[in-house]
Amino acid sequence: MEMQVTIKTKLKISNSEIAWSFSKTMEQYRQACNYVSEYIFNHDFDMKQSRLNKELYTKLRNLFSLKSQMAQSVIRTVIARYKTVKTQMARRPYKYQDQNTGEWYREVRDLTWLHKPISFNRPQVDLQRNRDWSYLSSGQLSINTLDGRVKVNPICRGFNQYLDGTWKFGLAKLLKSSGKWYLHISATKEVADFNKQTVKHVVGLDRGLRFLATSYDEQGKTAFFEGQAIMRKRAKYQKLRATLQAKGTKSAKRRLKKLSGRENRWISDVNHCLSKTLVQKYGANTLFVLENLNGVSFERTDLPKALRNQNKSWAFYQLEQFLTYKVHLHNSEVVEVSAKYTSQRCPKCGVIKKDNRNHEKHEYHCDNCGYRSNDDRIGAMNIQLLGTQYISGQEQPKFELTTNA
Repeated sequence: MEMQVTIKTKLKISNSEIAWSFSKTMEQYRQACNYVSEYIFNHDFDMKQSRLNKELYTKLRNLFSLKSQMAQSVIRTVIARYKTVKTQMARRPYKYQDQNTGEWYREVRDLTWLHKPISFNRPQVDLQRNRDWSYLSSGQLSINTLDGRVKVNPICRGFNQYLDGTWKFGLAKLLKSSGKWYLHISATKEVADFNKQTVKHVVGLDRGLRFLATSYDEQGKTAFFEGQAIMRKRAKYQKLRATLQAKGTKSAKRRLKKLSGRENRWISDVNHCLSKTLVQKYGANTLFVLENLNGVSFERTDLPKALRNQNKSWAFYQLEQFLTYKVHLHNSEVVEVSAKYTSQRCPKCGVIKKDNRNHEKHEYHCDNCGYRSNDDRIGAMNIQLLGTQYISGQEQPKFELTTNA
């Protein structure tokens, strides 16, 4: 099995000429991406690369002075962005309420819901390994620009671990953030395939806002990972953002931009730390079982109305990505199961009843067998059971609605 990571390295620029070449190359690349994006939007979202190459390759080279490889990379970049947006739209269906019956409905969205082409606002450029960038024996990076190749020194703690011969470098992305230059390098490595027969632990993970994660394993042990303090900090970010937006001055907009970057870095750090803690806690040969959260909302009615929007979700998909690539390094795996009835089912007698869960007390009390426990723990227990069924051979385990044990 092949696993992939992104190495983020800072670049030490020796003179202003290199910085100017980087800026010019990224800007031309950005404009070319918007050109291709508009073409795809106006041609029924045709994303067949061979057809796009035939139609746009020469135009990209002539209009934006791009080199051969960069012209092709532009097309690949735009196709990848449209495919990402297509996946995101499918994961978040449109919800609407029938005004006559009061019933809620969901409609799966696709690219035809877009009312304008996807816009590339941030200057950056994708670089192909060896053709556009390479790692030199001197320890420097050679990067291609519209003015020719330049050499820069990478600053990245732990970079040497990717030079042991087991990692293969691929696409790199050149970008600028807060006045500093970075190169994000994709690296892949072959790791052992996950084997169900060697599993030592099956861990159910219930994700939420009160607790970012609640874990339950095959030994009946539960762990709670606090989320309330994190939500309070996020509420502070929202309050500060609202204040700056109300001002509307240039300095306020600059602060908003910095605030957004700071918040995103903080969220990433929280998810990195949580995923690392989970991997260290359960070790190798562990199956982590997560519920599929597509279309699931974490609406909080116990918060002030102004803060509900910002606190009804978390970057759970990012957390899942971080956890996935970390567990692959330890011969472990992450699997998604259906979220249906995981918070309504009694893990002892199997009865499914929505009213058994008390949201205000955060408690589940089964009126059939009398079992009582924390509602997040109940979810983790049921998810863990589905993971056990997956190990036993059921490819898509799920619970069916029933009122009997």
